[in-house]
Amino acid sequence: MSLPHAILTALLEKPSSGLELTRRFDRSIGYFWSATHQQIYRELGKLDAEGLIRALPSGQPARGQKKAYEVLPAGRAELARWTAASQDPKPHRDAMLLRLRAAAVVGTAGLEDDLRRHRELHERQLGEYREIERRDFPPGKDGREDRLRHLVLRAGIDLETFWTQWLDRALAEFARLPDADEPERPGARDT
Repeated sequence: MSLPHAILTALLEKPSSGLELTRRFDRSIGYFWSATHQQIYRELGKLDAEGLIRALPSGQPARGQKKAYEVLPAGRAELARWTAASQDPKPHRDAMLLRLRAAAVVGTAGLEDDLRRHRELHERQLGEYREIERRDFPPGKDGREDRLRHLVLRAGIDLETFWTQWLDRALAEFARLPDADEPERPGARDT
C-alpha cells in the first residue's frame, strides 16, 4: 500500500485538511496504515502538484487557515487503477522474530520481558479495534461500503488476535527453557 493511495481514499471519503487527515489516520486508517503529520503534508503537496487533488476554495484567505483538499477526477482514476491492479503479498518482516532467532545463539537476556511488553501492547491494540468495531459496526450496518470497511477492521482484529495468541505461546515456551540466559551450544541445532 502506498501513502498517496491511502490519502486519496481518505479524501474521497471526506474532503479534509492535513490536520484532519492526521487525526483520521490515528483513529481509523491507523489499523492498517500509519503516517506522520509531516508525511501526510508532504504527500498532499505532491498529489496537488500532480493534479490529483486540489485545495478547496476558502471564503476568506487568512494566515494560518487550514486548507481542505478534495480529489479531482484524475485522482479518482488513479485510485481506481491502483485498486484494480494486481499486487503480490509482501514478505513479513518482524524484528521480534529475528531477535528470537538470534537469542538461540547469543542468549535470551531481557527478551522475555520484552515479549511480555509486546503482549500487553497487542492486547491494548486489540481492545481498541474491538471498541471501534462495537462503535462503528453495530448489527444491521451492512451497506457495501460498511461491509468493506468492516472487513479491513476485521483484518486488524485478526492480526492482533494472532499476535496475542502467538506471544502467549512464546512466553509459555520461555517458561519451559532450561536456562533462558545461556545460548544453545553451537551446532546443537541446524534450522
